[in-house]
Amino acid sequence: MGELRSVVNLGSYGKVSIHLKEVIEQRGITRYRLAKLADTRFEVVEKWCSNTVERIDSDVLARFCYILDCQITDIIRYTP
Repeated sequence: MGELRSVVNLGSYGKVSIHLKEVIEQRGITRYRLAKLADTRFEVVEKWCSNTVERIDSDVLARFCYILDCQITDIIRYTP
């Protein structure tokens, strides 16, 4: 295991981005349909699609992965 790092400057630690919009477009499903299938509000799906999620709900993420038959890494990506 490597040496632990600390955050020196805000923003210097990378970024987590959400790519749900691309995944649902590839699957040919609408945001509205995904919301219904995932039993969540349309606004929740909209936040995921616009990459404006403030907190990631692991249960919602699991539902999206199940419905879309994909991996977490298809939806969420970390860029250093």
